Amino acid sequence: MALTKLLELSGRINDLLNASSLLAWDSRTMMPPSGNATRGLQISTLTVAARDLLCSDEMRRAADEAEAEAGTAEADMISAVRHAIAYHDRIPADLVRRRNELAVTAHDVWAEACRQKDASIFLPALEDTVEICRAWVDHAGYEDHPYDAMLELYEPGNTVRNLTPLLQRLTDHIVPLARDVHAAPQPDDSFLGQVYPEHIQMSVAGRLARKIGYDLDRGRLDTALHPFEISFTRNDVRLTTWINRTWLPKSIFTTLHEAGHGIYEQNIDPAYTRTPLATDLVLLYAVGGVSFGMHESQSRLWENHVGRSRSFWEHHFATVHDAFPEQLSGQTPESFWQAVNVSRPGAKRSFASELTYDLHTILRTELERDLIAGDLKVSQVRDAWNAKTEEMLGVIVRDDTESILQDVHWPTGQFGTFCNYTIGNIVAAQLFATASQAEGVQQGLDAADYAPLREWLTGNVLRHGRRYIRDELLEAATGRTLDLDPYLAHLDRRFAAVYDIA
Repeated sequence: MALTKLLELSGRINDLLNASSLLAWDSRTMMPPSGNATRGLQISTLTVAARDLLCSDEMRRAADEAEAEAGTAEADMISAVRHAIAYHDRIPADLVRRRNELAVTAHDVWAEACRQKDASIFLPALEDTVEICRAWVDHAGYEDHPYDAMLELYEPGNTVRNLTPLLQRLTDHIVPLARDVHAAPQPDDSFLGQVYPEHIQMSVAGRLARKIGYDLDRGRLDTALHPFEISFTRNDVRLTTWINRTWLPKSIFTTLHEAGHGIYEQNIDPAYTRTPLATDLVLLYAVGGVSFGMHESQSRLWENHVGRSRSFWEHHFATVHDAFPEQLSGQTPESFWQAVNVSRPGAKRSFASELTYDLHTILRTELERDLIAGDLKVSQVRDAWNAKTEEMLGVIVRDDTESILQDVHWPTGQFGTFCNYTIGNIVAAQLFATASQAEGVQQGLDAADYAPLREWLTGNVLRHGRRYIRDELLEAATGRTLDLDPYLAHLDRRFAAVYDIA
């Protein structure tokens, strides 16, 4: 009886959070600018209502009295609710409200700052965001470093202590490899910078997303200022993408990336719909993926390990060539594959190659750590960002859109997330290396049949929703916890092949 009540209440919480997500999706895709102020209040109202229901006497009684056999999904649902209640008992409801309201209003300020290429417009909102994050840290608590409290929100188990050596080892590997790659003769990618009509790009991107397994009958594809995936249960999973009229790869790989997120959400066990195993009850967000890093592993796997592979373009170059016969005249699957894997240093994360991408996320992680700890002031962050860009990437920042205005994460309060792009890269390589040895997977990839890989991922990761944490999933699927070695080996192989270097 108590378990039934707990699931009823958690279903209502999930409904509220899905409604909040729907309003967020609309605010980034369809909403007129005049709706911004009230939209923030609407989202905040729904989120606080979900939090109040979670912390209600009714839910507390259900959580206290609910029973289930140890080791079952139901037992894990009860545990998730109890953990979330204990967490939110430490976080004032007013802080939850302020955080959600600011996420919408700061996004609007950031968008205007981007249009004017002027970070000074955004800095007051960033100051408010950092203040709220620090208050959150104080209430949530931490053991070693204040940034740990933000890291734990998005990827349980991440700490400054364990991330620092991991990211340093990765940096030490990437920097000399990038130096060799950037000194080598560069494949021609100039043909990718011609004019490619937006509506045709959108059609091609949608076709490729369908091909790898994203179900457009349970989703849709739109454009946004910053691309994202968002779901309202596994039956309504929406993607947004970027279209750059004069850079074809942007729409293709952004869409494959977001489709990877979408495939994750669409393949959560349907039995978990509207339950705590498809709801982040701590962040108060309706999502089936267990963590940001695991979610990112799926987007990076489909974008890079599949989408940037030679075999992918041996099969799908014709699709793109038929759409743009004039622009791609004289090109071959091989020349296209080389071109979309060209690496050159640049200031923008979203345009970074697979090789240098992690340097961008490490830069942001270090700045966030120092902002949250109070070691860096908001007024100093633009100069610090620009200096680190030159130091780590050898690039001079030209304007504020290449600096602190690049990403949607800070405007929406997502401090603690950037490292998870790198965690996602590491996990993607680890999973892909193991999956490729499974029966039928490599043969399927060689024949442009992505079902065997998708089914392996579904069986080992996707279907479990939020039931198991990252390292539990990795150990069950690959026999070990987080392991950097497959990712380093992947980068070495990929760029040795593209650049024909030893």
